[in-house]
Amino acid sequence: MDRRTFLARSLLGAAIPGLAQANPSGTWQDFHARISQNPRLLALRGVEHDMLAAEASIEGRWPQALSGVFYRNGPARFERNGERYEHWFDGDGMAHAWRIAEGRISHTGRMVATRKYREESTAGQFLFPSFGSSIQRRPVANNDTLNTANTNLLPHAGKLYALWEGGSATELDPATLATRGIKTWRPDLAAMPFSAHPKVEPSGDLWNFGAMPGSSKLVLWHIKPDGSFGRVGLLDIPHLAMVHDFVVTERYLVFLVPPFRLAPKPGESFLAAHRWQADGALRAVVVNKADFSLRRIIEMPAAMLFHFGNAWDTRDHVHLDVCLYKDGSVLSDMAGAMRGERSAKPIRARGSLLTLDLVAGNAREDHLLVGTEFPRVNEEWVGRRHKQVYVLTDRPGDESLTGIARLDLDSGGIDQYHFGKDWIVEEHVPVTRPDGKGSWLIGPAFDIRRRQTVLHVFDAARLSAGPIALARLPRAVPLGFHGNFLKA
Repeated sequence: MDRRTFLARSLLGAAIPGLAQANPSGTWQDFHARISQNPRLLALRGVEHDMLAAEASIEGRWPQALSGVFYRNGPARFERNGERYEHWFDGDGMAHAWRIAEGRISHTGRMVATRKYREESTAGQFLFPSFGSSIQRRPVANNDTLNTANTNLLPHAGKLYALWEGGSATELDPATLATRGIKTWRPDLAAMPFSAHPKVEPSGDLWNFGAMPGSSKLVLWHIKPDGSFGRVGLLDIPHLAMVHDFVVTERYLVFLVPPFRLAPKPGESFLAAHRWQADGALRAVVVNKADFSLRRIIEMPAAMLFHFGNAWDTRDHVHLDVCLYKDGSVLSDMAGAMRGERSAKPIRARGSLLTLDLVAGNAREDHLLVGTEFPRVNEEWVGRRHKQVYVLTDRPGDESLTGIARLDLDSGGIDQYHFGKDWIVEEHVPVTRPDGKGSWLIGPAFDIRRRQTVLHVFDAARLSAGPIALARLPRAVPLGFHGNFLKA
């Protein structure tokens, strides 16, 4: 299969002319009718412009050695001309930089000027379909026509990339966040998917994948530590649907493929084309790093997932931690939030440690903690045996993630801190101290009562003691998905 055929099959119904349009204007009306009664919705209101640099006020003693830039990314523009996207994943990306130096902390947010963002800004309206909204006013040329660059912000080899699920990486200026343009690793690989969850090993080697539902193929990437192209491969995975994340070990790349079947219909969004197969299997796909060949596929009971923490391999086994949902309903539940609806019973993931037996072809699941998401490990442990993973948590009845936790994989111990019901907590990232003696955990949270975004830092060994210090902005920042800390 050549690249053009691959991309065409991957786009599913995105470029089919004449498809009916969903009702984003109704979503706009519903959301704005409810926002005055529910200040929690301010976190999903979105913005229309860049956010100029703002100084944060610091409370507590910010660690002097913790300096650098905390880059983050997330959907930020949800509305145009009286229409509102129907899913959180649809918004155009905003790159965020929290700059920490000499006892001062500032924040800047800048929209990623993708081709889609520029064309829609000129037109004054949405033009293209997105994950959960079926808007089709202009034809789609390739994956990057739809690229919102809204999921992760990754510094690597002196470059900074805004990443999305299904298209190219977008290079930004690390100092100004200005958009430099699409990154093409090799001319014949233009517009091939480069996912938002690459894994960078301690050596600097970067591994990634691209999943294009409809093609039944995974694209596999290796980028060298100096940022140059390494190699690429294609792997056949029958009935491939949504794959959001993966993990690496010393010998393998490991994917979990949820049991969706794709059945696009006219007028439906890409999200709606995903049909959950309750009697299907969650498939663990294990790939040899050395040559991108298939090592093993292991089937497990049906489950849905977004994120892994980390993985390692032993002789005939792969061990990985992951947040698993009972089914795919979590995707549609997020759509309700864009209409301002409260979830009657928020869907919670269970943090689990999976052990894959590559010889026997089976898997064992050990539960870690119910109510977890956004797992992270220290960067020096990527692909290696790790003992601790940091996650966001909630409590039964919470409408959002309201806490953080450190899970000890050996002892089963849990060290956690809860902010309270009036906070929405975002991904927190461990940062190893310069002297190697411990770590900090750093991340933002939205203070609903004061309508402000606050950056927190914790001693990663004593989360339950509460934050060491915090940096409070005089404004609210759109909720982000993922980011990475670049030390000074």
